[in-house]
Amino acid sequence: MNIHFENVMPLPLASIAHSNDSIWGDSVTLKEGHKILLNASSGKGKSTFSMTVFGIRNDYNGTIRYNDRDIRTFSVDEWVEIRQRKISTVFQDLQLFHNLSVAENLLLKNSLSDFKTEAEIKEMLAFFEIEHKWNDRCGLLSMGQQQRVAIVRALCQPYEWLILDEPFSHLDEANSKKCLGLIASETDKQKAGFVLTSLDDDDNFPYDYELKL
Repeated sequence: MNIHFENVMPLPLASIAHSNDSIWGDSVTLKEGHKILLNASSGKGKSTFSMTVFGIRNDYNGTIRYNDRDIRTFSVDEWVEIRQRKISTVFQDLQLFHNLSVAENLLLKNSLSDFKTEAEIKEMLAFFEIEHKWNDRCGLLSMGQQQRVAIVRALCQPYEWLILDEPFSHLDEANSKKCLGLIASETDKQKAGFVLTSLDDDDNFPYDYELKL
């Protein structure tokens, strides 16, 4: 699935000066199966991009299309299907259920599509060295641990696109590289693509291309 932006400008960002190579106000296609770095300074709309392409916000001018379909035309039922099987995301604020355990957060997500086995989910946690947090409430975890749980949760569904909004902001370089490696591996298995928003250039991964806001 390709995602097309046609002269999209979020209304809250319309009065802000954007660079000539910004995707805001331009025509840009996110090409299916590609790994994309979306680079922008603070306040340029990284979270707005994530929530807009995910269909949560519609306060923008222009058109966003999944293939040939304007996303504003999707029904509630169509959005449910899309968010369960077409697009997964890691929001900047993570949106974990803090009063539920790691296990409950992950198994609840996985139950929507039965995409992973419990053993596979625990294997991903072990790869991130947080398998011992399985029964702990998410609200008691450090922010870095919560980010890793949120990444695992996003991988507990089929997707054609994975949207990641600054997913490594509380992780050191070693853990960031480990997370990105698993994200890339899982994305390749599904022949999918991902968009990772970042404040800085990232030279540690061979992205297919870079976009700016």
